[in-house]
Amino acid sequence: MRRTVPLLLAAALLAALPAAGGEAEVRSAQSSIEAQIGAFLAGDDERAYSYAAPNIRRIFPDVDRFMGMVKNGYQPVWKPRNYAFGKVEEISPSSIVQQVLLVGPDGKDYEAIYTLELQEDGTFRITGVSLRGSQAVGA
Repeated sequence: MRRTVPLLLAAALLAALPAAGGEAEVRSAQSSIEAQIGAFLAGDDERAYSYAAPNIRRIFPDVDRFMGMVKNGYQPVWKPRNYAFGKVEEISPSSIVQQVLLVGPDGKDYEAIYTLELQEDGTFRITGVSLRGSQAVGA
């Protein structure tokens, strides 16, 4: 619980910064991240997989392979105790980079950097996630 306070404080400070680019695009990208994390937490593997962009689906062509990768390499994203959005950068109207600060199932702080691309159907899908231990104060 002690690590949660610095994480949430850092997230609040980052969230106070103005969002780069178009607000609607950023909110849409964040909604995709939030929905995927919600699906992970609910155990809805099919729904979680639906937020993966085509490039990820080519690498992991079925739900079982995708979930194996997530469960083995991305535990803090798969089962976070809590999370908050941090810095965001709109690379273009169709490309967003979003920082997500997480407390993993092990109680430690993590930083996930999501990249998302706008798809032809108008939704943002996740093209990649980079995960590392957080450098937040108190981590």
